[in-house]
Amino acid sequence: MFNNTLVTLTLIAAIGSGLVAGVFFAFSTFVMPALARIEPAQGIAAMQSINITAINPLFMLALFGTAVVCLFLAVFALLKSEQPNSTDLLIGSLLYLIGAIGVTIAFNVPLNDALASVKPGSPEGATLWSKYLTNWTLWNHVRTVAALISTLLFTIALGK
Repeated sequence: MFNNTLVTLTLIAAIGSGLVAGVFFAFSTFVMPALARIEPAQGIAAMQSINITAINPLFMLALFGTAVVCLFLAVFALLKSEQPNSTDLLIGSLLYLIGAIGVTIAFNVPLNDALASVKPGSPEGATLWSKYLTNWTLWNHVRTVAALISTLLFTIALGK
């Protein structure tokens, strides 16, 4: 029974982290570059709208539900370190928790909050937008790689 639960949680973590990695990948590879190509006021307004609509039950479930599963997997890995998949589960969980969730909270959300406070057509907005594009995208690359490697490690753990 416990082994089936572990397999199920690992599968959920693999799917969740893969889904989140895909969202982050899309932003890094074409959403942010597209927003950078348009006038700052339009880019700011579009990103402000994206940041509001991103806070929805489905995305929050994928992002934070996966984090909750990772917490359980990390505890399991620490308590059952002799299991062949414990290292993969622990590293995958920590990468997701620190690299996807931690980076989101520490870097991307504060940048989003700063962007939310400016008027799209203002000089302050244009100045902020230039820095925002660079910094937000950099941290999004980190989130993408962390979630992607987590997916890989969870998938490897399933095979052990």
